[in-house]
Amino acid sequence: MRILIIGSGYLGKRCHESWGDSVLTDKKIATKQDVLDLIEEHQPDVILNAAGVVGKPNVDWCETHQVETIEGNTILPLIIAEACQEKNIYLLHMGTGCIFYGTNPTGQPWNEGDYANPVAVYTRAKYSADLVLETLPNVGIARIRMPIDDQSHPANLIDKLAKFEKVIDVENSLTVVPDMIKVFHELLEKKAVGIFHCTNPGSITHKEIMTLYEKYVDPQHKNEWITEGELVSCGLAVKKRSNNIMRSIRLKEYGLEMREVHEAVEDAIKQYSEKVSTQMSQ
Repeated sequence: MRILIIGSGYLGKRCHESWGDSVLTDKKIATKQDVLDLIEEHQPDVILNAAGVVGKPNVDWCETHQVETIEGNTILPLIIAEACQEKNIYLLHMGTGCIFYGTNPTGQPWNEGDYANPVAVYTRAKYSADLVLETLPNVGIARIRMPIDDQSHPANLIDKLAKFEKVIDVENSLTVVPDMIKVFHELLEKKAVGIFHCTNPGSITHKEIMTLYEKYVDPQHKNEWITEGELVSCGLAVKKRSNNIMRSIRLKEYGLEMREVHEAVEDAIKQYSEKVSTQMSQ
């Protein structure tokens, strides 16, 4: 199986580093022909779309750059999908679970079939792509949340939480990146169609994560805990952030699973600590 990964950001690169059967491109795509040219050049069996616009320094950027956000997170996936449909190539699109806020209408965790309630420009743009792509054959949508990795990176939730002086203590689903990489590859192999919640089973709080960080990485680390409402009122965010718990039902239909979240997070932080220590000693 030959995989073409579109998008050389953090997670696109992580997948490429782990998959010997992949090629990574950072080519800027504006038209369907741009994608067709990539297909002609690389002759992939399947495509992973890991491209998108998150905003810098954070997602609040999207609130004042709506057009760029829509172009990168709604229009771009549709352009890629159009080319894949023409060439009958399976597409796995990387989505986000941040389209959900709170609990679903029944007060339960969010399932793949639930309609989302996005608030921010970023989440509305991402969800718009999901709604359309889900109608197409030969397309899978892999939703992830708050990636936590075993190596340091600005987009790694460990690095994000560790640098903040004030942190909200909320309970969430999240995605441990090594597990995600494995499941993504399996979804591509199986050409799995529809929406998949690629989050580790269960939920975990920020306080639990930072307790593990202080245990394995930095015993001297300290931060101030604030409420979710204070995040906006203190000027630390423009809009309320998505906090939710997601349930992964459809992975099981394909015989796929991810490790329980507490087990996977603790292992990731242990590995993170070892790699950071190695880098500092070199």
